[in-house]
Amino acid sequence: QVQPTESGGASVQAGGSVRLSCANSASPVSRMCMAWFRQAPGSQREGVASIDYDDITVYHEDVRGRFTITRDSAKNILYLQMNNLQPEDTATYYCAAEFLYISGMGDPTDYRFWGQGTLVTVSS
Repeated sequence: QVQPTESGGASVQAGGSVRLSCANSASPVSRMCMAWFRQAPGSQREGVASIDYDDITVYHEDVRGRFTITRDSAKNILYLQMNNLQPEDTATYYCAAEFLYISGMGDPTDYRFWGQGTLVTVSS
């Protein structure tokens, strides 16, 4: 069965960088629509970045230019490179996957397969 598994969460100072990884079982990441979502304390889950079958990427306006979503087909891993992190980026980050095509980022309900989440904390 498809089971994304995130790793790489850390506590960093503002301006620092973190790279999150998502290993996906059962299916190649290149054959799925993949995305990173995040949920800050007391807030709803929101889309951060997504990538579809044709490598079209979509970014939340708050992270555009700082975050980059990529995938390594050989290793079957999805990445989220986060640079110039700010306190507002503090959240639990989730990896999501779906076989069916999703236009753009989509909503959490568009993705059927989720990881357990990994925490990123950014201090000023």
